[in-house]
Amino acid sequence: MGNKRIPFEPGKVYHVYNHGNGDDNIFRQEKNYYRFLEKYNQHLSVISHTFAYCLMPNHFHFLLMIKPESEIIEVFKTKYPKKSISELKENLNYHNSNQFAIFLNSYSKYYNIKYNRKGSLFLDNIERKLIDNSGYFMKALNYIHFNPVMHGFVDDISNYKFTSYYDYVMKKNKRINRELAYKLFPKNAKIDFKPKLNGIEKYALEMDMTF
Repeated sequence: MGNKRIPFEPGKVYHVYNHGNGDDNIFRQEKNYYRFLEKYNQHLSVISHTFAYCLMPNHFHFLLMIKPESEIIEVFKTKYPKKSISELKENLNYHNSNQFAIFLNSYSKYYNIKYNRKGSLFLDNIERKLIDNSGYFMKALNYIHFNPVMHGFVDDISNYKFTSYYDYVMKKNKRINRELAYKLFPKNAKIDFKPKLNGIEKYALEMDMTF
């Protein structure tokens, strides 16, 4: 699973997103959202720092940075004890991408069992866009937080429950690494509390977003 053209490389920042297969929702009940975040914490927080997220009924968005190589190697040394350090380094991008696949497969298994469902829950490829400058970082962060407004679920982004927007305001959620975001992008380390719609739409067009 994953787009081979853009590998998940250590130290790089990505806007990661995916959609339910066909017209399927990936969340039916509130507890599904919490289980999804539990799976995320279990499989992805070990290899990445999270800057933002938004969970919508039929898709999700994350803004994250893959951790440094030395930290990831320690994770995979425990997970794959029979592999040498050189083997892990040689296939590090594959293992990173596979971690995303394991995450989605784990949630899909839970979801399919719970709702007596069969087949793929997500689209085949988990989409990702490389974020390589502070301007795109802030556009992506605001786009992710503004998603519930764009899709008509709420009129005010602070009223949607399953995003990291409120975590930035309250500065409490340990899932979000605000401090690292501020270090990486000090010139724009402030959330736009009233993002302009045309700015969000411009980002979506530039990044070729489909949802």
